[in-house]
Amino acid sequence: MKKAVLTSLLAIATILCCVMPASAQITIKDQAEYNAYTNAVGQSTPQAKAAAIESFLTTYPQTVVKQDVLEQLMTAYSTFDAAKALTAADRLLQVDPTSYRAITLEALIKKGQADAQTDPAKKQADLDDAATWAQKGLTAAKPATTSDADFQKMKATLTPLFYGILAADAMGKKDYPTAITNFKAELAATPLDQTSKPGPALQDTFYLGLAYYQSTPPDYINCTWYASRAAHFAPEPYKSQMLPTAKYCYTKYHGKADGFDAVDALVATNLNPPADFTITPAPKPADYARQTVASTPDLTTLALSDKEFILANGTQTSPDATDPSKTITDADKVWAVLKGVTTEVPGTVIAATADSVQLAVSDDAVQGKTADFTINMKTPLKTPPAVGDQVKIIGTFDSYTPSPLMIIMKDGEMPAAKKPTPAHHTPAHKKS
Repeated sequence: MKKAVLTSLLAIATILCCVMPASAQITIKDQAEYNAYTNAVGQSTPQAKAAAIESFLTTYPQTVVKQDVLEQLMTAYSTFDAAKALTAADRLLQVDPTSYRAITLEALIKKGQADAQTDPAKKQADLDDAATWAQKGLTAAKPATTSDADFQKMKATLTPLFYGILAADAMGKKDYPTAITNFKAELAATPLDQTSKPGPALQDTFYLGLAYYQSTPPDYINCTWYASRAAHFAPEPYKSQMLPTAKYCYTKYHGKADGFDAVDALVATNLNPPADFTITPAPKPADYARQTVASTPDLTTLALSDKEFILANGTQTSPDATDPSKTITDADKVWAVLKGVTTEVPGTVIAATADSVQLAVSDDAVQGKTADFTINMKTPLKTPPAVGDQVKIIGTFDSYTPSPLMIIMKDGEMPAAKKPTPAHHTPAHKKS
């Protein structure tokens, strides 16, 4: 899913204008300067206001209201020109290095630039810049001219955005533990009702799920939860783009899709997984091997592919029927009915010499083009088969190694070619 650009100029301008209180009033004593100031800040459009403020600063470069007009200039530019807004922010930071407005604008605009980048290196560079400013925003002190109440209001709005930027930067670097920490901090700082509405929090809920999926090892349970919650509340077309990730993580962990609807019901009323939330894991290969052995009275009737699977994965033990003081693995039980048995084995030739042929017999071996059978020939072959040939070789099970699985057979022989059946011709009748 392509990540939406949420830090638009309009959104940034709204934050700067509506969340942050205006600077303290400073009296301009010179009447001409005062008139120029009121004319500049009183313009009705952002474009006109920006031009008038630039003119005012050219005429009065050391004005006592320089910080105030630079804040207004930055805010005006933020509605229509990101580059000039950043330049204005830089100028404001020269006057006031702790300007909360300028720090916020630097973080949000550079995040927006990163979202729009198609070059990975430039994108990460923009994210790094944005993250630097976001970290400053999280640790910034309260401006002297701002009340405690107003500052708390600012932080309530901006803290989730700052954490979201830090998380995006970490995702770009594949630093998934850091991304997870910051995504969760973002969600914790977001009003609960906003986490289920289209917006940064819902979008980043999905990316939190992806961060869990891309972790080493993958955390399929948390991936399922957060991707499912995002998909549950997302509008189309995003719902259809998010849902496959949620179902994939669920199925990867559970083994099949049954029960997924129960997760969907839970995410509707919980931001984070309840303490008792679990997903039943899929049976492990050893469990499948145990189940197959336990449910098959005569192991000789198993298909060769099933016997191979158990030899490779049948590690669970049980008391040996012939000596209860000892244990025997499921693989041992299957090998007991194979060793010494002579049979015909079909497969794809992986390697061959006059004395030995290696075959890919199981589906996985064929797909991976790796050998799982080695057949040592009884007598040297005059013409070994070519790699890739489909052959059948008769051999006797001799030994095996479970990981990676290799079954060794001895006394290998190529099946004798069938002689063609002679055609039967009816004698012609003699003419009388």
